[in-house]
Amino acid sequence: MDKNSISQHISRQYNTELEDIRNKVMSMGGMVEQQVVDAVRSLVEGDERLADVVVNNDYKVNAMEVAIDEECNVILARRQPAAGDLRLLVAVIKTITDLERIGDEAERIARMALHINDKSQVDRFHGRIEHLGELAGKMLKGALNTFARMDAEMAVEVWREDLKLDKEYDGIMRQLITLMMEDNRSIPSALDTMWAARSLERIGDRARNICEYVIYLVRGKDVRHTSLEQMEAEARNK
Repeated sequence: MDKNSISQHISRQYNTELEDIRNKVMSMGGMVEQQVVDAVRSLVEGDERLADVVVNNDYKVNAMEVAIDEECNVILARRQPAAGDLRLLVAVIKTITDLERIGDEAERIARMALHINDKSQVDRFHGRIEHLGELAGKMLKGALNTFARMDAEMAVEVWREDLKLDKEYDGIMRQLITLMMEDNRSIPSALDTMWAARSLERIGDRARNICEYVIYLVRGKDVRHTSLEQMEAEARNK
């Protein structure tokens, strides 16, 4: 299945409905991407105003999930789609759920920016948190691009990026644990930084999920809980 396949129905209205759904997923993805970028920036720069913006905008992400989900349900009931169209709607419903959860993680990071009391204790980690945020944001953008292009092979490449993100996350966690052992005054702030890092690691996991949905959409194969080698084979249709 490719992105042109959804424009081959006799019903022009049906084509429009499916294209509208895809466009709304991309709009929601763009909004969530910005939430992640702003959340990390608010934490690293100590920008409480920007953190408030992220927290206050979370309802918009939630509203988009509800609206797209309702639209999918209407199409399912009215059109009774099969094959590729059904996979598209299933992939959309799963993708918007992960996007909503990514929005929640961004909100959580922004709240950390508001709650960290002694920022001097964790200043040394700002560079690494920023780098972790860049890796997570890159994965999210890549996952959305694979969805837009319906590119299964690209989805595997984006999925693979999660290995780098996990390695960076493990390194930050080790350093934070060392910090807390050396100076117990740093424990409250270090724990907040740990939770922020954990949120970014989860964003990578959810971007990886979206890549798996793309492979399901394009190849019709559920690659969840399979090895990377199996996923690559399915993506290449071997």
